[in-house]
Amino acid sequence: MTKRMIIMLVIATVIFGGILGFLIFRGIMIKNFIASMGEPPQTVTSMVVGYKDWEPALHAVGSLKALKGTDITPQLAGIVSEIPFKSDSEVKEGDLLVKLANEDDVAKLKALEADADLARLTYDRSKQLVKSRAVSQAQLDTSTATLKSAMAQVAAQQALVNKKEIRAPFSGHVGIRLVDIGQYLTAGQKITTLQALDPIYVDFTLSQSDVSKVSTGQSVVISTDAYPDTSFTGKIIALDPKLDPATRNIAVRAELANPDRKLLPGMFASVKVITGAEEKKLTLPQTAITYNPYGETVFLVKKGKPGADGKVPLIAEQKFITTGTTRGDEVAITKGISDGDTVVVSGQLKLKNGTSLIINNDQSLPVEAAPNSQDQ
Repeated sequence: MTKRMIIMLVIATVIFGGILGFLIFRGIMIKNFIASMGEPPQTVTSMVVGYKDWEPALHAVGSLKALKGTDITPQLAGIVSEIPFKSDSEVKEGDLLVKLANEDDVAKLKALEADADLARLTYDRSKQLVKSRAVSQAQLDTSTATLKSAMAQVAAQQALVNKKEIRAPFSGHVGIRLVDIGQYLTAGQKITTLQALDPIYVDFTLSQSDVSKVSTGQSVVISTDAYPDTSFTGKIIALDPKLDPATRNIAVRAELANPDRKLLPGMFASVKVITGAEEKKLTLPQTAITYNPYGETVFLVKKGKPGADGKVPLIAEQKFITTGTTRGDEVAITKGISDGDTVVVSGQLKLKNGTSLIINNDQSLPVEAAPNSQDQ
């Protein structure tokens, strides 16, 4: 190796060593600069915690059912001859709704009534004559049996005639008429529906864990999307004596006044069962709480150390809490936060202790104590 080559090798080593040293120094400087700058602040929404009126209640989904309700159908087939009722109207118990042609049946009834009258005359005559021994006791017994048979035939024929007249089994509201005069009806064919609407029932279920909290006489409040700004109150009137073994739920029925007939059978309803007196509790929206296997946490908004410019930054502080009962979008908090604390409501997934915060509540979501469910 010549002297010239040695000199060139030394120069190349020096150059590459200088470049490598510069890059290492530059990396260290960038790392220190980033460390000095800290993490970028995160934008979140927040709320100030305060006490709210909290009414202990159970929530369920129910279905409305008429106090009495049935589809009006004929027991016998026949041709419609009369329809005295009007669609969407009130009827009284016993009112004639539909009459089927029954001329032949009525004629047969009259013939049987005539036979029954003759049998009664024969019986009365035999009863008088047996006293004077003009007829035997056996003949009187025959007359008695003939009379009873004739009366039974009259009753059977009268029942047949009555079945051709379909009457309201109870007072209520009839629906749309589904038949016309002259139409041939088969047995069991629907004519209309009859519903007693005031009062009205709401049927719903509660879980096994809630059985001890409900009893007959408790107040309930229901709402339905048909009348979103109106609530209806009632009382529990019955609980099933056993739970459904498949779901471990208990069936509950409540009764509500319905004088305006706003509530209709088959409607979907959100049900709230009042289980205690109103009290004050600290609450948070469910979105503010992070649920973990080791416990529930929230992020509080705290003031950090003043910077070089004198400004006091806002930082996140994670804290464990103890949750209570739930009401709609809200959760009662029994331990971990205090009245007046500021809590991060959304955006906490990107936070950790000490993260700088920017508060922007312009896009805050509403928190509903009783959100309306949709029947879809």
